[in-house]
Amino acid sequence: MNGIAYRPGYISLHRSGELKRRGESLWEILRKCRLCPRECDVDRIAGERGFCQAGSKLKVASFNAHFGEERPLVGVGGSGTIFLSHCNLGCVFCQNWDISHKGAGGEVEINDLAAIMLRLQEDGCQNINVVTPTHFAPHVVLALDIAAGEGLRLPLVYNTCGWERADILATLDGIVDIYLADFKYMEADRAGRYSNNAASYPEITRSALLEMNRQVGVAIPERNGLIYRGLMIRHLVMPADISGSGDAMRWISEHLPADTYVNIMIQYRPAYRAHLYSEIDTYVSREDYRHVVREARNCGLTNLDVDL
Repeated sequence: MNGIAYRPGYISLHRSGELKRRGESLWEILRKCRLCPRECDVDRIAGERGFCQAGSKLKVASFNAHFGEERPLVGVGGSGTIFLSHCNLGCVFCQNWDISHKGAGGEVEINDLAAIMLRLQEDGCQNINVVTPTHFAPHVVLALDIAAGEGLRLPLVYNTCGWERADILATLDGIVDIYLADFKYMEADRAGRYSNNAASYPEITRSALLEMNRQVGVAIPERNGLIYRGLMIRHLVMPADISGSGDAMRWISEHLPADTYVNIMIQYRPAYRAHLYSEIDTYVSREDYRHVVREARNCGLTNLDVDL
């Protein structure tokens, strides 16, 4: 790892048998699924489907060495990104709607996911980056246990929408090295309108971010520029201040360390069903984006990833 001696926590959990035990515990939750805040209570093992439409079989849309992630995750070899199908949030403006809403991808066994992780390591990737993993958390942990037994040593990136149950996150304590979490909204009505009635998003995600920070702490790059452990927050600036950007920056500054890694993103573009909502059927201006960056700096946040 570029001369950095980093040992993921999941290795010792694998050796003690705890990693497999936690994976099996998460698997049992599929029988009355409450892996995410929607708590659909469906029996996915028996073939029932909840909001996300995921069954008991894992689906993978694609995997590769990805060079479009944050620079401290990419390095020379890229982030070993595994795009999992389906999503528990369902944003109307999703840019990956074919994967998240339509479930594009192929079914794979847990052993296959472990093999994918090992292949990405062999290809020189800097980490294993599971994208939208919430509804497949049992599969990820069980695959990680198998891969750890076969030599996987890369940090695990949990790339999430941020809307995570605290008890599920507690099960992941010591397993996840890097939480790469969205912080999409500050107001319940906007979360409900644009993310399929997920009005609890602001409250639950704020609690989730606190728990993630408790587990892994601040994401600080090592001397080679890479991050191996810590919380990395993504905040997407949206048109008409739908995301409540200023309030989001103030909340982070008041509840998390000043050097918390925050990526303020300007990548929003109208996608999927955004055209049905005139207020988000547009782009974010450079001046509006700069205003958010200024607010973040005025709040005292010091570890910002910005596009200026």
